[in-house]
Amino acid sequence: MSDEREMITAQEAIAEVQKGAYLLDVREQHEWDAGHASAAHLLPMSELNARVSEVPTDREVLVVCHVGGRSAQVTAALRQHGYDAVDVLGGMIAWQDADGELTSENGRAPSVG
Repeated sequence: MSDEREMITAQEAIAEVQKGAYLLDVREQHEWDAGHASAAHLLPMSELNARVSEVPTDREVLVVCHVGGRSAQVTAALRQHGYDAVDVLGGMIAWQDADGELTSENGRAPSVG
């Protein structure tokens, strides 16, 4: 595990994702459906323990939620288990404010509001 950074700004995260970084969205399905980063992978915080094996161990994992509370908790938990996890500060709200790419699954314009 890297002992470097534990947090990253949304703008930094957008740049990292454009280079192929793994973005883990820990919000719930309905939040994801309304709007999420196109390159993100959904794993709701409530399902983390059961599905943690889906999180890659061979690279840095950027963790995002709505505004940062859940992602901070998931980042800490993943780091305790040896993952190179980094919290995206400000969550999807900051991602949207930084003009990060968004898509939706509900047929409407993407929204993370």
